[in-house]
Amino acid sequence: MNINPRDGFAAQLDTIVAEYEDARCRSQHDDASDVISNTKAVEMVTRARAAIERVGGRTSAYAREAEAIVPTKAHEWAKLWRLVGVAQSLSHDLKAGYLSSLEELVHGEVFGDFLEMAEHLLENSYKDAAAVIAGSTLEAHLKQLCKRTGIGTDLDTSSGVRPKKADQLNAELSKAAVYGILDQKNVTAWLDLRNKAAHGTYAAYQKEQVAIMVSGIRDFMTRCSA
Repeated sequence: MNINPRDGFAAQLDTIVAEYEDARCRSQHDDASDVISNTKAVEMVTRARAAIERVGGRTSAYAREAEAIVPTKAHEWAKLWRLVGVAQSLSHDLKAGYLSSLEELVHGEVFGDFLEMAEHLLENSYKDAAAVIAGSTLEAHLKQLCKRTGIGTDLDTSSGVRPKKADQLNAELSKAAVYGILDQKNVTAWLDLRNKAAHGTYAAYQKEQVAIMVSGIRDFMTRCSA
């Protein structure tokens, strides 16, 4: 299964943007300060800044803008609002092809296989980005498996249709006997590692664990092809 690398990087940004916009839709204030707690705002600021740097590169205009926003004396909700704007701009430019390469991470190469990208990043000591990319590949594969077996990937909620979380897809695929309990447990562990990387909990895992994760996902995808 070939995945466009741009889509995976853009998805990291779009997830943060969507989470913020969802909060604003439920808020009575433009900055969503009545819905997002101060602690949650700090967390989202950190995630947004990390994603912008991870995707755009540390020396990019996007990362420099994000770096300038964080130290300001503005309250956390104002910082978050501005960072989401940067993330959204970066995602749009990425999808439009204005960023022809992600030089800071992949040295200008174009990867048709996300796991190959993850391995390349890992070899160059980008364990955190490698974990996010591998986990995104795994989640995309779970969705493909669901489509192949007729398992729905969306949920109807009071606020509209929402995609199911990867953990739920994993549970439903295992329940449908698409794969066994051992694979389900492995997928759960890999998704947990991906989430730690995406949320900036970088000290919770080692480079060697990411290497095992990437290898395990490749084997899993080969055995359980979509």
